[in-house]
Amino acid sequence: MPEVENIDDVAVRLPGMRVAYDGKALDEADLAGSWTEQLQDWLNEAIAAGVAEANAMVLATADAEGRPSSRTVLCKGLDERGVVFYTNYTSKKSHDLTVTRYASATFPWYALQRQVTVRGEVEKVDVKETAEYWKQRPRGSQLGAWASPQSKVVTSRRDLDVALSSIERRFGDVEEVPLPPHWGGWRIRPEIVEFWQGQQNRLHDRLRYVRTQDGWHIERVAP
Repeated sequence: MPEVENIDDVAVRLPGMRVAYDGKALDEADLAGSWTEQLQDWLNEAIAAGVAEANAMVLATADAEGRPSSRTVLCKGLDERGVVFYTNYTSKKSHDLTVTRYASATFPWYALQRQVTVRGEVEKVDVKETAEYWKQRPRGSQLGAWASPQSKVVTSRRDLDVALSSIERRFGDVEEVPLPPHWGGWRIRPEIVEFWQGQQNRLHDRLRYVRTQDGWHIERVAP
């Protein structure tokens, strides 16, 4: 087995751990005509660069008392209406979103020295659109969505395995696993979409599309 590094040694080095960014500058003239086009362009570049799960985004929510939570989800929809992810409607994130109706999600493409943050109000994806996506999910993922009481405390891993076995028996003779009533999509309808490109001396480029009553406009903010 490889030798495990002493955690104290790692802690001592933390203040000096940094990467010197040297990416291409991001200018206003470089941006596409809409945030959706720009995000799609960067997403395509991340995929082409071999970024693992380039559609992963860190979703931040808050409860009624303002206590934040974050977790990684997968973006499964992108158009002018916003970005979409799917989850259990009884989960912690869904409870937060039901209360506040607001979220932020960041695509962290470290290898490209880039990130994109989408922030805005949320809405549930309609059942028809959710059903269309559900049909594309692997059968195992469909069964897992039925089996998991997401965000609930379980006593052991065995509880989940037993629940999955039960669901497998329940739908064993069913060709198409039905959509669970407690499962579906959320859409973040952006008010701000920020494109971040790492630059030298920590003077990073931050350009964002901002939605106003007159439409979208672009602004630069200091890093």
